[in-house]
Amino acid sequence: MPDYRTGSAPADLGGLVTLAHIIYGLHAFAVVTGIVGSATIIGSFVASLPSILAVVLNYMKRDAVRGTWLESHFRWQIRTFWFALLWIFVAVSMILTVIGIPFAFALLIGATLWIVYRVIRGWLNLLDRSTMPMPSDA
Repeated sequence: MPDYRTGSAPADLGGLVTLAHIIYGLHAFAVVTGIVGSATIIGSFVASLPSILAVVLNYMKRDAVRGTWLESHFRWQIRTFWFALLWIFVAVSMILTVIGIPFAFALLIGATLWIVYRVIRGWLNLLDRSTMPMPSDA
């Protein structure tokens, strides 16, 4: 079984590589929708149909990429979605305290930039067939 850390991949991953591109495309579409639409980028990223569909596809095909270099991309995409949702909940909690409103806005701006960074970095690494950083299972 190939190790995802080495970037090695069996020849039959073509369809899964295409799927990873589609998933990054769905996330990028959600980001662009947030930029040009009336929603925020982070709100569009976690609450729009393209990103939700992307995460569902990630979970559906996660077992198919286990042990390959694509596993790191699927994990990267899933973690980006869930951490973005976490940052929204933290920001809303801060807004409810009233005193935390400026910190909440700073957090939302930071999370927005973080989402854009992760989509771009992940997609560029996928184009290079490079793995994404993954914590060790130690």
